[in-house]
Amino acid sequence: MKEETKLARKKIEATSLMNRIMADYFLDLNQASASNSRKVAWCTSVGPAELLRAMGFAVHFPENHAAMLGATRLATDLIPEANAIGYSPDICSYLTSDLGAYLKGFTPLAKAYPGIAAVPKPDVLVYNTNQCRDVQDWFAWYARELGVPLIGITSPKNVNEVTEAHVEDVTRQLEALVPVLEGIAGAPLDLARLKEVVALSRDCTELWKEVLETATAVPAPLTFFDGTIHMGPAVVLRGTPQAVEYYRVLLAELEQRKATREAAVAGEEYRIYWDGMPVWGRLRPHSELFAGLKTNVVASTYCSSWIFPAFDAEEPLRSMAKAYLELFIVRSDAYKERYLADMTKKFRIDGIVYHDAKTCPYNSNSRYGMPQRLEAETGLPYLVISGDLNDMRCVSDEQTKTNVEAFIEQLEEGK
Repeated sequence: MKEETKLARKKIEATSLMNRIMADYFLDLNQASASNSRKVAWCTSVGPAELLRAMGFAVHFPENHAAMLGATRLATDLIPEANAIGYSPDICSYLTSDLGAYLKGFTPLAKAYPGIAAVPKPDVLVYNTNQCRDVQDWFAWYARELGVPLIGITSPKNVNEVTEAHVEDVTRQLEALVPVLEGIAGAPLDLARLKEVVALSRDCTELWKEVLETATAVPAPLTFFDGTIHMGPAVVLRGTPQAVEYYRVLLAELEQRKATREAAVAGEEYRIYWDGMPVWGRLRPHSELFAGLKTNVVASTYCSSWIFPAFDAEEPLRSMAKAYLELFIVRSDAYKERYLADMTKKFRIDGIVYHDAKTCPYNSNSRYGMPQRLEAETGLPYLVISGDLNDMRCVSDEQTKTNVEAFIEQLEEGK
């Protein structure tokens, strides 16, 4: 059996720049809320952020806040607060940990960024159900609690091919948001500004795609665990020049690594594809576990979910609709299987790890026979890890370690 050694993934030098950019974003958001200098919109992570930014809103993403709760390993203690007011422990632990934090009057932002006491109070809540129904229920609770307008988009599910009918439906829903947002913002939508923001989002998405695809190199200069951290600007700052500038810097560093064959995981022998959500409270242990087995988790459906090739500044609303509909989580199993098969070839994958997240069925693709079908098609072995994105009560560290070690031994025997 392959012996685990103490190895960590190689540090990315651009991280310090990213940390400054993210700090500026949170401090600016706090200033906008505290001074009432700008209206604040809360937005789901693949909601119409471009439209909100073009209309001058400061934009807060509760899913990003929930991921911070998970990564700082605080979520598990907060989830029972939401359970106590009727929200099941079986639903999205992003939702329950974020509500729990609000009920406790707590945010990790306060510790990370002195001067921030709380998340910004919203003037409007804007959702898109392309990810799941939970985001609508999540925002609906805040709408009732805070007396704030709730608007959004209801997206189709299990889409195989995105059709004109799908795009037209979501485009009309986006158009219907505009007059409501104009009333809250106190100003009309500037179409030229919207085009500018969508163009920036397109630049961001192209650069982020290039960043992730540096991991097609052998050895890979990037890991999935790096991606979960460095996707921050693509999530909360798309549509801004700051995100574009950051990914140019990060891409240059990774291209240099490629040129010198500098591996993110020293002695890389095996390459894994990760399907599903990260286990936020175990990023470091999981990174060290795989690296210690000379295994790089090189690509994932999760990090790639912020690649939106459909963005087109000439058709801003319509292209936004199409981009949000092409999201992996929206698609049918048939589409997902084709996509995963293509990715395993592109990244030269040796095996697939599926994270079956207890409270996130929409992002867990191991429950209806997909791993078995893909193994039959591609010949690639797979491992299903039981866990969760935020609720660490659903995670068994020993079982995960044992299963991963056995899986890598299986790959070793198959070489």
